[in-house]
Parts: sequence; structure tokens; C-alpha cells
Amino acid sequence: MESEKETEKDLIVDVTPTEVHIALQENHKLIELNKESSTGHSFTVGNTYLGRVKKVMPALNAAFVDIGDEKEAFIHYLDLGLYFKAYDEFVKKANPNTDIPSLYKNIKLGPILEKEGRIEEILTVGQMIVVQIVKEPISTKGSRLTAEISLAGRNIVLLPFAEKVSISQKISSKEEKRRLETLVKSILPKNYGAIIRTAAEGKNAAILVSELTSLVSRWEGCWKKLAASKGIQQLFTEYSKTTTILRDLLNDSFTNIYVNDETEYEEIRKYVSIISPEQGKIVKHYEGKEPIFDHFDVTRQIKSAFGKVVPIRQGAYLVIETTEALNVVDVNSGIRAKTNEQEENTYEVNRYAAEEIARQLRLRDMGGIVIVDFIDMESQEHKQNLYKYMVELMQSDRAKHNVLPLTKFGLMQITRQRVRPVTEINTTEVCPACHGTGKIASSLVIDEQIERRLSYYANDKNIKSLTLKVSPILGAYLTRGILGTSYLSKWKRNYKCKIKLVESTSFSVLQNEFYDEKGDKLDS
Repeated sequence: MESEKETEKDLIVDVTPTEVHIALQENHKLIELNKESSTGHSFTVGNTYLGRVKKVMPALNAAFVDIGDEKEAFIHYLDLGLYFKAYDEFVKKANPNTDIPSLYKNIKLGPILEKEGRIEEILTVGQMIVVQIVKEPISTKGSRLTAEISLAGRNIVLLPFAEKVSISQKISSKEEKRRLETLVKSILPKNYGAIIRTAAEGKNAAILVSELTSLVSRWEGCWKKLAASKGIQQLFTEYSKTTTILRDLLNDSFTNIYVNDETEYEEIRKYVSIISPEQGKIVKHYEGKEPIFDHFDVTRQIKSAFGKVVPIRQGAYLVIETTEALNVVDVNSGIRAKTNEQEENTYEVNRYAAEEIARQLRLRDMGGIVIVDFIDMESQEHKQNLYKYMVELMQSDRAKHNVLPLTKFGLMQITRQRVRPVTEINTTEVCPACHGTGKIASSLVIDEQIERRLSYYANDKNIKSLTLKVSPILGAYLTRGILGTSYLSKWKRNYKCKIKLVESTSFSVLQNEFYDEKGDKLDS
């Protein structure tokens, strides 16, 4: 295992008009992939809503809440929190004519909800409550909610309507714990609690005060919205996925952060300079002609890592199946050469498989129950060592997890916190030329098809500056030749227009698209 100092971590951010894709690489190997929609309404972990109780289910001691999603969200009695009555009073009394800051300070926190209480005694149909998403909608299930609101910063997690200050167990120094607890208690406003995160260790008062002020402002910023309307609405959102990843991981020392969009680059640079000023220089604006994910080999890794069959090394491979109930991973030695030491060979393949499985769990964000069928081993020592190795590999996983030793059948059970659907990317594609029929027009006439559309855009639509996006193979075909004899050169002369050729490894062989000067796609 490489030490943290030797590990090179790069964050690559690909901004498109509709989505932001975020790839985390360790030593140029893809280990996490996140996607954030920049349009539409998304229900993601950390988002907070004013919702309406739709159904109260005494048998489940739970309720279903409408937060604006097509699927009703779910909240259990135990997720209402200790001080739900304080939140409830605040929602009922807040209105445009109220002095809301005074109202918030004067609400009494007690009495706390009893652990053995019943939800029908607390909630009624039609009641408005403040809730936060802790699990995104998965399959047929709606979001899982909590009424204990929290606002996470890099060093502190702010807890409205609370009074306790908790400290991360990973801070070992008693003196440091005492210092942080005393400091945070002294700067917390009334009716607020906090959790002091590991990253706060050694931080001075100015940094913690600044962050706490920012978190309090975010919470108080939703008060007017809550008071003005008692309809279902989003009160505030979690930070973007990019800044959330930076908030949680930047203390692990990123080597570089590459962004292909100037606006997003400025936002990330500003955010990094606030939370970790010494690392401001690692944020870089990528301005290369090649797509950013192609340049950093992310596209190829996505294609190879998200299939049902995942190659490991030396012929071995994994078969990954995801169902609603659980995820199953089968380890196969494949065509790997057999040796006289069959047991050693099997143990070695299983170790390689464990490395890839730990990566795949993070990469696909696989949650719930994961069953791994390793290749059978006779040696109890090898079985125990493989279990210890998997535990070690999983230590870098931020999601809560538990790894159990191998059973007598060679199966390993892993449970991993599931807060959002498994990331699934279809690595097969319907051919854009044949549309799944299995028959395409001859490749000999592809130039005629492209030229026909070019003629329409250049002559009929009078568009004189175009971008033609193609696969690398088609790009080579269109530019072959010397001294202006290629198809591309002829088209530029004949139609008196500028044509910029962009090659994309994500395109299939004959796929091609035209874009105008603004970058808008012309093909319907």
C-alpha cells in the first residue's frame, strides 16, 4: 500500500450545459465519479424542505411527507429528533409580521421527544414540517428524511435547535478537545448546537468563527422564505457536489484540481482559498482543445470500469450484478496462467480482486449488501489475510461500511451505507448509424452524407463557422491526404466556410454532429 504522501490525487471537473461531471483519480486511476445536474429539480442528500405530511402510518410509527417529488418521502418517529417540538413551534409561529430572530431565540428547546413515543401523537395529515434528505430516492422508494437539520462545514457541523457540542473521536488530544469545545461554546448563538469535525484540529478561533457565521447565515437565510409562504418549498440546498467533495477531502491533499469552465474554475478557486488558503494554487483552468475527460483518460476508464465484466489483470476479471436487494460480485481467474502453486496463485488473484472491488464500491457508489464470491482457497491463513486486506483497502472509503470474514463457502459479506442509487453507466450503445437494426449504409458514402448536411447549413442557413464533432477513426478518414486534398480541405474551399474538426473518443465509428459558433448542436 502506498502512503498518503506518495498518493497523487487529481480532481477533474467537466462542465457541460446540463451537467457537471466530477472525477476523482488516485495515481491517475479513477476511484470516484459524481454527476450533478445543473438544470431541473433534484432531490439530493442535504437539501432541506418545508414539507406537508400526507399520511401518518401508526403501524410503521412513521409518516409520508410531500416535498414536491413525485414519490412521497418517508420519515420515522425516531428521525423527528429530540427537539422536534421547537421546530414545530417555529414553523407555526413564523409569519411575515413576526420578528423572526427574536422568535427563534425565545423558543424553549424542551421537553425532548420520548424514545418510545408514537408518531400519531406528534404529526397530523396536512401539518407543515421542516425536513432534510438523508437518503435520495432509490428505485420505487422516495427520499428518507430527518427533522434534525444539520448544516455541514469543513470544520463544524451546525445544529439548529440544539444545545449540545460534540467532538470528533478522531481528535485524540484531550487538551485540543477541551480548547475546541470551550471555543465553540463561547461563539455559538442561543438555540444552536454543533459537531466539531476532525479537520478543526489545530485551527485558530478566526477560522472557526468565520465558518460558524457563514453556516448560521445559511440557516437564517431561509427564514423569510419559510415565513412568507406555508406551501411546499425548498428552503436551502446542500453545497454543489464539487464543493462537498472538496470540503470533505481537501485535507487529504489534492495534487491538482482541473476545471474546463472559467466560471466554475473561479468559484472552486475562491472556495479552496477560503477553506485552505495554502492550496489555492492547485486549482487550474483546463483550456486544451481535447475534451477534458479524454485528456486525463477518464472516458476510457469509465468505459472499461462500468461494464458487467470488469478486467483486473493478467486475465482475471470480475462479474458485477446489481439487484434491488443486493449487489453480487463474482471473481474469476479467467485465462490467467496456472502455476504449480495453485493455492498461492488463487490467493494472489483474490488480492487483486479485492483491490478492484474496493475501488468499484466507491466508483459505482454501491450500497446496501454486497456479496463477493472469491475463488475458493484451502488455507485458513490465506482466508484471514484476505479479510484483513479488504478491511485495510476499505479504510479510505468515506461511506459507513462493515466487512465480515469469509464464510466456509468462500463468500464475503460487505454492508455499505446507501444514500443514493448505484451509479450505472451503460457501456454498450445502439449504433447511431443503424439504430439497432444491424445494417448500415456503406462507409464509402459517409462523406456524401456529411457534405449534404454541410451544404444545407453553409448555403441554405448561411452558417459560415461550424464545428464538426466526429470519432477519431472518422476524423482520420476526413483529414487524410496532403496539400489540401482531404475531404475537410475541399469542403472549406467549396462552401467558403470555417470548419473546426473535434474528435471525441466517446463517439462510435461513423457518428458525427455539427455545432454552430455558439456551441449549439445543429443536428436534430
